[in-house]
Amino acid sequence: MKKVVLAAAFVAALALAGTAAAALSPWTYDPGNDCTVVSTFTNGTLHLEKGCATTTNASAGATITDVAGQTFSSASFTLASTAQCQGGSPRFNVVTDAGTFFLGCNNVTPTTNADGTVTYTFDAATLAAAGQQVPTPTGTIQSVDIVLDVQGAADLTQITFNGTSEVPAPAPSGPTSKSQCKNGGWKTFTSPTFKNQGDCVSFVATHGKNQPSGG
Repeated sequence: MKKVVLAAAFVAALALAGTAAAALSPWTYDPGNDCTVVSTFTNGTLHLEKGCATTTNASAGATITDVAGQTFSSASFTLASTAQCQGGSPRFNVVTDAGTFFLGCNNVTPTTNADGTVTYTFDAATLAAAGQQVPTPTGTIQSVDIVLDVQGAADLTQITFNGTSEVPAPAPSGPTSKSQCKNGGWKTFTSPTFKNQGDCVSFVATHGKNQPSGG
């Protein structure tokens, strides 16, 4: 079953298209510490990797920031090869007030580029041309993630959403792993601050959705 991955953080205010660049914030999800999962964004390439069985509850991905409040028009990414598209992963998870929409690489017909890479474009026309295997996102966007939750790896470049090319997000100031919260580590963070270790761990486990109570 496809899993809905929580966004790293909800955007506080609407950013009008073209006035601010959207950004990618890589994350990994492995609550049972059962897997090797990797998500990095360097030199324009988002590398996602899951080193354990697809059935393991783990995934790698990235949150696209500054899109809350928009409506969906288009999204795209380029993979190193068609072999990196497995079972509809990687995909866009688009969460709106109308529901959650999955746009997987197997839901549209890719375009093969001269260098052997393949580009997957998602919009009303391409989804319809591929038989409308999944619905086109409707409603007001709350969050968007790129997700890989099958065993394997994918290298994504030229990632766009609603016509905006994605760039690396600023490094987070808060904790990014549960280990940073332990042994008193939760006390060292000032933006945000935490009231105890559990408050800090909850923040990391929900990718910032559970905001800290503060010290």
